[in-house]
Amino acid sequence: MQMAPQHPTAALLLCEVVMEILSWIPAKPVTRLKLVCKSWNSIISHPHFVKLHLHRSPKNAILLSTRTPTFPRDEEKKQGLVLSSVESFIQNPSSTLDAQENRRSLHVEDCVVGSCNGLVCVARFLDPINGIIDIWFHLLNPLTGFISENSPCLRVNVYTAFGFGYDESSDSYKVVTATTRDSSGTVTAHVYSFGGSSWKRANSFPAFPFSFEDNGQFIGGTLNWLGLRNPHGDDYDWADVTLDMLMIVSFDLKSDTNKQILLPKGIDEIPGQKPTLGVWGNRLYLLHDYKNTHFIAWQMKEFGDENSWTQLLKISFHHLGVVKTLFPGFIFEDGNIFMLRGSHLFEEVFYDRRDNSVKRVNFLANNLHFDVFDYVESLVQPC
Repeated sequence: MQMAPQHPTAALLLCEVVMEILSWIPAKPVTRLKLVCKSWNSIISHPHFVKLHLHRSPKNAILLSTRTPTFPRDEEKKQGLVLSSVESFIQNPSSTLDAQENRRSLHVEDCVVGSCNGLVCVARFLDPINGIIDIWFHLLNPLTGFISENSPCLRVNVYTAFGFGYDESSDSYKVVTATTRDSSGTVTAHVYSFGGSSWKRANSFPAFPFSFEDNGQFIGGTLNWLGLRNPHGDDYDWADVTLDMLMIVSFDLKSDTNKQILLPKGIDEIPGQKPTLGVWGNRLYLLHDYKNTHFIAWQMKEFGDENSWTQLLKISFHHLGVVKTLFPGFIFEDGNIFMLRGSHLFEEVFYDRRDNSVKRVNFLANNLHFDVFDYVESLVQPC
């Protein structure tokens, strides 16, 4: 006995119900559900479902970019990515770094630029010659195994800052470079949209990102760096820097233009160490020391509104168990937990402002340097 053919309206309704249910399942198991049947594979692979699933994915994961120390020279150098939940890393950071599950190897010459919507932007360098390097970028999704084609080669000097983010208006992922060209201090910016064929030159920055190891922070369709106005370009001494030389450069990925964001009005003197920008939970943070005795964190409650800067935290180095030097590392849990790096190699300090608790972790046994990136598991695979 043959069954009556399904009415198109009923089939469409069933498809929507299945899509709704699948969109709430975490990314890792939902990829395996592609194998259930052709219709599920079609649903899960559809761009509309990928965006819906991304929107509903929990924002509670991080990406750890790990690398073995430069010394000793006779040991094999290794780089990799480790995916972790925020909770697991905070509870047992050392074990998380050692875990083989959710680990992916990288080429020894690769460098992670940033993470956005589950995609990781990776740069690959050739060894510099006379201060000039050739560089390529590609995207990968550690969860699905997707790897994009390389960008065209870009030749820049070694004093170049990078940033990676998403332009919703064009549904495209972009990488931005900012480099000082000469002693005049001119900062040249280039933009590449993945899937394109060439780099585009953008307007010069009003200041150069002075901390090249800190990548641009992505928030609200923009990339943001701490910048320094300096007529001598990247040739400067931090002891000679004044407050009026500091600013935040914000690059709009939609218009490929930049603007200035002022620092909090409550900062009345230059920090002893270079300050740091961070993003967590769609909030911009500015982290710095005060007289080498306290750690201060500012939060911009409404991105782009310079009057919304609020001092979130001021705590003494003594309470943190730090003698004199402290380097901001990362922000967790909506600005409630701060990972800070002391002057001792392989040591991190975790401070929870909710209960004023301090936890010190020594990573010497791991024999790894690492950086932390905000991350969300997703199915995104751009063309």
